[in-house]
Amino acid sequence: MKRIIVGTAVAILVVLAGVQVAEWSRAGSPPREPTPARASLASGRAKAGPEAPAAGSDASPVTAPSSEAGYVITQAATVSPRLVAYGQVQPISLLPVNAAEPGVVTALGVLPGTHVRAGQEIAHLSGPAIQSALEQSEANVRSAQAQLSAARKTLAIEREQLPSHLSTRAAVQQARSAAAQAQTNFENAQSHLEAVRRMLALAAPANGTVLAIDAPNGQLVAAGQPVVTLQTTARLWLAASYYGPDLSLIHVGMTGVFAPADGSAPVPVRVRAVSGAMAAGEGEAIGLMPMVPTSRWINGEYGSVTLDLPPQKLVAVPTRALVLDRGKWWVLVHSPEGDRPQEVVPGPTRGWNTFLESGVSAGTQIVVEDAYLLFHRGIAKRYTPSN
Repeated sequence: MKRIIVGTAVAILVVLAGVQVAEWSRAGSPPREPTPARASLASGRAKAGPEAPAAGSDASPVTAPSSEAGYVITQAATVSPRLVAYGQVQPISLLPVNAAEPGVVTALGVLPGTHVRAGQEIAHLSGPAIQSALEQSEANVRSAQAQLSAARKTLAIEREQLPSHLSTRAAVQQARSAAAQAQTNFENAQSHLEAVRRMLALAAPANGTVLAIDAPNGQLVAAGQPVVTLQTTARLWLAASYYGPDLSLIHVGMTGVFAPADGSAPVPVRVRAVSGAMAAGEGEAIGLMPMVPTSRWINGEYGSVTLDLPPQKLVAVPTRALVLDRGKWWVLVHSPEGDRPQEVVPGPTRGWNTFLESGVSAGTQIVVEDAYLLFHRGIAKRYTPSN
């Protein structure tokens, strides 16, 4: 019985030894006891604990990043700032077609959006007043024509009697003057009749598009009252409103680009008028015309307008180096004594860079990596948690 128990124990020990050897072979080598040096180093690290961060704030130098890749040297650059706003093509002025005499609007054959040509009839005027004026003009023409015929006959008779001494040269001259006056009166009467007839028909004074119908068919209009409002095709421009502190830099003659919202080709433009703010809260009203006369605009077309301001020499820095604190922009200037915050005034941006208008000069080394965290590293010391 004892032999059986001993044999079983030996077998169990052999199996356990085989398992341990297999684990050592997978690990590559059996575990070793730590040397005194390693034990001392590990003990020292455990006692010291995690490395405490350096204390710093936005008003005192902070610890610089350990890698030189965390800094950048600012460079001077010539930048042409741009002003961007939304603009819309609209007519410079509208052209009303007014009634020359009181009357009733008839035969109005156009609608808003209708394209008309210069001289094309748009509507007619009728009514007692204008009909009376027409009849009076026709009567004046008939009367002037009768007087002209009589004066011509008198002149012919005087000329026939002059050789036989039945008339005098003075009488012939007087008849000639009377005939000339009758001719002038007849021509004036005819011109007045033509003017009255033209007043009966309202015609477009220029090529354009009907924008509004001010008086429909059957309405009684007074002299000078608009019946139709036209927008001439050759009097379109681009209107835009700009906001911001750079409005004083906008002047007549500046150039820019109009990019239509429909994705069509950009149009070079030039500032033709600066109207200023028309009301409180409005921006600077700008009127622009295309630099290429062949450019065709569509009334109501809109898009973005970019104006090029005069070039400026600024300092370029990576945008991620800027830190916003208490409503002001800062950068961390790196020096052998440490990093100190410096207030700056940002200007225009291009890609990943921001151009500074003031604060630092070219050649200054500033912090880029983790600039925000380093700037606010000492912020916890300025706050005391509530009880």
